[in-house]
Amino acid sequence: MMPNPRLAARYAKSILDLSIEKGQIENVYKDLVLLQDTCKGSREFANLLRSPVIKPDKKGKILDAVLGGRISPLTTAFIKLLLNKERESHLPEIATAYIDQYKAYKHIQVVKLTTAVPVSEDIKQAILQRVKSGENGNTIELDTAVREDLIGGFILEIGDRMVDSSIAHELNNIRKQFQNNDFIYKIR
Repeated sequence: MMPNPRLAARYAKSILDLSIEKGQIENVYKDLVLLQDTCKGSREFANLLRSPVIKPDKKGKILDAVLGGRISPLTTAFIKLLLNKERESHLPEIATAYIDQYKAYKHIQVVKLTTAVPVSEDIKQAILQRVKSGENGNTIELDTAVREDLIGGFILEIGDRMVDSSIAHELNNIRKQFQNNDFIYKIR
């Protein structure tokens, strides 16, 4: 099954609109974060949802066993609708699209900080304060990740902007200059 971002975005928009109308936006958001976390935490679960071999009613029973009693009636009804339309395979993408649309609706700007080693709470707060000054009134959500291959420094992503001041990036730039023989001409 190929991911279909447009289909996922359409379904996410419909459940977002309905959740706003019913005053259930926070509940549906929590439900779909739970679903997304479950899919990320268990590849088997995500693969089961996407499997064309397993029938929708069987998937419905498994979804109910995994999420039953933990999600709101509106989200439960939405999942049943997807099962009836045989669109449950798109649930992981729909959950992600909903979360993105929810954050856009709530004016939440996600800032991703990737470092070679975990950063302290003080550094996180300093970065948040620095970013807030440039983001006109948006709520800032800091998402941190650790990638040891950066060696040092950091990568900061704000929307579609990226600052890469990692040592790995700098070493890569130096390597490219050597490949282009820039240093050899400068030495002569």
